[in-house]
Amino acid sequence: MKEKVVEGQQRQELETTDRRTTLAADRTVFAAERTYAAWVRTGLAALASGVGARKLLEGHVPEWTILLGGTVLVLLSAFSFGAGVWRQVLHPGSLPPEGDTKRIYPPILITVNAALVIVAFSALIGIWTG
Repeated sequence: MKEKVVEGQQRQELETTDRRTTLAADRTVFAAERTYAAWVRTGLAALASGVGARKLLEGHVPEWTILLGGTVLVLLSAFSFGAGVWRQVLHPGSLPPEGDTKRIYPPILITVNAALVIVAFSALIGIWTG
């Protein structure tokens, strides 16, 4: 009887450990996606700031400072979009154990961020041409 109790406790501990490992893997995937979202959010904010600088500062500061500031902000946005893909898809670090949560399909991330980089460079052309 005592052997069955010990056996049951060992099985329960093993199941609990497996569940903790699965939950830890899920948390790792969610943390990586939050990091990716932060890169994209930073890129979008920099893009909006670069484009907004053109209209907002026009007539208040010299033209070259508007162009320089807008260019730096838009280039920062393109860098952020690229860094998000680099961090999430190309160099994600060590992969967590298999969990219940699946990672976002990498070609989707690459396609979306490539489109955002194209938008950033289009905005840069718009800043330069006025």
